Amino acid sequence: MLHYEHESWRNGHQAVAGVDEAGCGPLAGPVVAAAVVIEAEYLRREEQGALRELNDSKKITAKRRDLFFEQLTACAHVRFAVALVDVDEIDTVNILQATHRAMAQALAQLEPAPDLALVDGRPVRGLPCPSRAIVRGDGASLSIAAASVLAKVTRDRLMLALDRRYPQYGFAQHKGYGTRAHLDALRAHGPAPCHRKSFAPVRACMGGERVMDQALSNVGCRS
Repeated sequence: MLHYEHESWRNGHQAVAGVDEAGCGPLAGPVVAAAVVIEAEYLRREEQGALRELNDSKKITAKRRDLFFEQLTACAHVRFAVALVDVDEIDTVNILQATHRAMAQALAQLEPAPDLALVDGRPVRGLPCPSRAIVRGDGASLSIAAASVLAKVTRDRLMLALDRRYPQYGFAQHKGYGTRAHLDALRAHGPAPCHRKSFAPVRACMGGERVMDQALSNVGCRS
């Protein structure tokens, strides 16, 4: 899980950030990106220690994600930032551009700026530092896996807050994804302000009724 980090360090990049997102596919809620820089010496030690089981957030349980989230955000050897792009912006620019903006915003919050960003997935333009895209990087790089966990836990907690506000949609269970239960709720109640109106299943449930525009407030985490 440190192959890409070791390669980056050999090439002279000392502050290497992992970058990942959560929430591209759901029908509701923001897209969230995280950027994480773990000090090189600490990361080398922890690959054999507490972080050895860190992996793609989708491959570990919610309980494990929460434990890693608390460990990473409380550690003095870790710098991190989380950024979100809300539903209004997603509907305006499309989900891909919104995701790239969230990644750029997360990286821009890190002080000092990283030397290199290891980004999960395809290449991303417009980032504030040099970057390297790694397909399925959240399962190949500890730095990206850490970002995956921070983004996923942050977004899940935001969806739990939305569930308390709009309990009729069941966000606590499906986190905004297009499950049968979610689609049934959309058909029964119409979209909420937190739904992505540019997504086809949401548009199909809007009918002729006007949907009120309301954005979630931006949420950031400390660098």
